Amino acid sequence: MTASRAKQADTAQRRAALIRLRLAGVRFGDQRILDLGYESRGHASKDFVRALEQHRQEEAAEVATYRQQENERLDALLEAAWPQATTPSPIFNKDREIVGEEIDMRAVDTVLRLMDRRAKLNGLDMPVKAEVSGPGGGPVALSRVKMDELRSLINTAGDPDPDDGEEDDVTEDGDADDDSDD
Repeated sequence: MTASRAKQADTAQRRAALIRLRLAGVRFGDQRILDLGYESRGHASKDFVRALEQHRQEEAAEVATYRQQENERLDALLEAAWPQATTPSPIFNKDREIVGEEIDMRAVDTVLRLMDRRAKLNGLDMPVKAEVSGPGGGPVALSRVKMDELRSLINTAGDPDPDDGEEDDVTEDGDADDDSDD
């Protein structure tokens, strides 16, 4: 059963006041919130969640409308560029004789950029996977550490030789000279 327009307006006004109070940091159990007509702290909290959900649904509808409009614009541009990108055009010499055919690569680039834009707009591209690895590409060891240990790990991250941070000297015969006394 749908609420009357007056009831809907009253609910919207109460929710707007609730949101303003919450933005000001007022707790749900505060008398100012209860004075809006809520029976309890729990009722106010539930109504706040409903207000946020309604707002989220309204935003999603607006985003869907925007996405549809942008897709229609991209369709029109793609339709205009597609023939030049897919149909070879004649190549003329100085005497205006046809010496070959080629596709307009600028049109191909335009089509690819339009397709890329459409993929981004509609979320078609797969997310980029990123992997964090430990020393030598191995797994990252996770454990509880103290702040000074964490700072030490951060300072040595990526350093292949963490003992002194300096590169070893290499002799002409290719052997490493680590300046150690053997």
